[in-house]
Amino acid sequence: MPHLLLVLLAGAGIWAGYGWYRKEQERVRDALGQAEEELRRRDEKSIPTLKRDPDTGVYGPLEK
Repeated sequence: MPHLLLVLLAGAGIWAGYGWYRKEQERVRDALGQAEEELRRRDEKSIPTLKRDPDTGVYGPLEK
């Protein structure tokens, strides 16, 4: 009988640990997704608009 209780307690601990692990994994995945989206938005804002210099034909950032 004590062996059965030990196995049941171990199984319950494993079940609870697995549930915690899945929640933590989901939390980290969501945080990484938000961070990637923020980086993507920053990259889009940091790309300057280029303007061609008619004298030299060289492109440079547009002065705002």
